[in-house]
Amino acid sequence: MSFYLIALGIILLDRATKLAIIQTLRLGQGIPVIPGFFDIVFVLNPGAAFGLLATLSDEVRNPLFIFISILAVVLIVFYHTRYLRSHRLVSVALGLVLGGAVGNLIDRLRYGMVVDFLDVHAGPYHWPAFNVADSAISVGVSLMILDMLLDWQRERRR
Repeated sequence: MSFYLIALGIILLDRATKLAIIQTLRLGQGIPVIPGFFDIVFVLNPGAAFGLLATLSDEVRNPLFIFISILAVVLIVFYHTRYLRSHRLVSVALGLVLGGAVGNLIDRLRYGMVVDFLDVHAGPYHWPAFNVADSAISVGVSLMILDMLLDWQRERRR
């Protein structure tokens, strides 16, 4: 059950933060939070993670990303239900990834793009803007990698 609660929590937090940004800032506007390092901005990302494939035409890009998102949601739910109900760390990780995937899918269905607003930069280095859903996906994937490494280490000890 925590799998679905985690996913729901991420979806609600993602929606609430994106709505706050949309209602507070104009597109392209930013607010420095930690000058020279972290800003809150309002940008629309037509691509995947880090703007990947953003240059594809709308007619190709949007249906492709929506299809991939729906497929990911179905596979995550199936995989969790079938294999991982009792595996706590991976269950939490997949809940994070599911919530993030649904959060960004909602944006793609509503706007044809994803609302991003967290902007990290240091000197000449700039990380592409991201959102709560992206963060949840990144943490979820990191937890799955950690779980694989822990399993590998346990197997080596045997």
